[in-house]
Amino acid sequence: MKKIFSPTISLAMAMIVIATAGCQKGDLLSNPNAASESSTVPVSLILNHITYSMYVGGGVTDNRPSAVNEIAWDLPFIWSQYHISNYQYYRGNNFYNWSNSATEYDMLKYAVLMEKQANTQYGATPNVYSALSKFFKAYSFIWLTQRVGDIPTTEAGNVANLTPSYNSQHDVYKISLALLDTANTLMNNLGAANANTLVAGDIYGLTNLQWQKVINTYKLRVLISLSKRAVDNADLNIPQQFATIFNTPATYPVLAANTDNVKFVYNDAFNRYPIWSRGWNPYNSYSNIGKTFLDITTATNDPRTFIAATPAPIQLTTGGKTINDFTAYVGADINLDLATLNTNSLNGQYSFANYSRYYASSFGANAEPYIIIGYPELCFNIAEAINLGWVTGASAATWYNNGIKASLSAYGLTQGQSFTIGDASGAKLGTVAIDINAFLANPTVVYKGDNTNGRAQILTQKYVAFFENSGWEAFYNWRRTGVPAFSQGGSGIGTSTGLIPRRWQYPQDEINYNGTNYTKAITTQFAGKDDLTKDTWLTK
Repeated sequence: MKKIFSPTISLAMAMIVIATAGCQKGDLLSNPNAASESSTVPVSLILNHITYSMYVGGGVTDNRPSAVNEIAWDLPFIWSQYHISNYQYYRGNNFYNWSNSATEYDMLKYAVLMEKQANTQYGATPNVYSALSKFFKAYSFIWLTQRVGDIPTTEAGNVANLTPSYNSQHDVYKISLALLDTANTLMNNLGAANANTLVAGDIYGLTNLQWQKVINTYKLRVLISLSKRAVDNADLNIPQQFATIFNTPATYPVLAANTDNVKFVYNDAFNRYPIWSRGWNPYNSYSNIGKTFLDITTATNDPRTFIAATPAPIQLTTGGKTINDFTAYVGADINLDLATLNTNSLNGQYSFANYSRYYASSFGANAEPYIIIGYPELCFNIAEAINLGWVTGASAATWYNNGIKASLSAYGLTQGQSFTIGDASGAKLGTVAIDINAFLANPTVVYKGDNTNGRAQILTQKYVAFFENSGWEAFYNWRRTGVPAFSQGGSGIGTSTGLIPRRWQYPQDEINYNGTNYTKAITTQFAGKDDLTKDTWLTK
């Protein structure tokens, strides 16, 4: 498929490629191994491409320009303050110095192609590919709009229009929510007899029913992300749509357990664990676990401390602490400059990543699979909706605890488990006993009720559950709610104000090829300046 449609960033350029893919010039001979635009291509091949793009995020090549992969241990997880570089040469810097956004137009382009091929090959026959094309269109629109603001939507993907106009962010969400609802309807049309059929071309190995659960679970993610707009945009029916999905599971099934998760499983032949594919495996000592994360887990005796981190060496050597003492695990502050971080790290002041879990195997043999859309997040989203009053007759405390337990399970933790603790090089320091019951009984963890404090607990535990998974979701939740309080204001942030940006600038190719509509969009939203410090409609 890579020979048929070249990956591209710009929406306008994507449409040019689609329109001209079958053309030849002069005396060039047609490639007998490449399909033309009018060829019939198995939809499973197209879906295979899209589902991998869903994992990588913003495109499908590891080194595309102006883009950031959404894989574990990459930049989104520095910017969500889970791990922090202390040495630029080997692990980069921690600066929030982004500018132009990447896009998910690759996903949109292939979703359009999949829909076209599904219509050609199946006609009016109910099929999973038509439904998934709607889902992936919505996914690509939301992926970009939450980064930049207004984007082309209604005219996006139309090869007859190379300068598509922009829709307001409000309308992008309205259109995308409708697409997701249509996708669910089409999945229902497949019938119960096809529920357990595996979807050909899907790299995640999900059935028709599981994909339907993913669609509705993702819609709940989108709806909760709109919480700041739930009151002043009645036409979107945000609380009502959430309640409808929750209250009618026969029509809108959602993930029921971790076994339904969209998760990427690594292998040594083709998809190595990110630390190895990036060449970072010798350099655990040049990165530390972040203070924002460890301050939360150590304060509550959270056993996920052990899966993530080593004890800070100085806490053992001169502090007199043992490996089962949560105060021995100390995070690095992203506010600090690299020189200070490096000095402190060399002095043994910070925890490193769990080497045996994340660094020892080229295919992540000891690591958890990478979750893209998962059951723990769903539980916390439902708990937050109940806390906000969107859903009645249900217990936020139950869903909150379900989310914590599902997260612990996803990391492979069980009550009474003997867990090995190592140092930065993987050398064994001893074992600790995992005590989930004590953690859940911690007064700071016990749900405080359907109030502001309870909501903060839900959001905090969702942040912990996002450790090195789910792409940008931890950052987006912080931007929406301020929970947990990210460290900022210091020189280590790398911006002129020391503050974290609120958005990205528009993709450079949009500026180059769709300049008139781009100019209109930034004039309407940001008084003519493509300003990273301004909130869009979504988070104002």
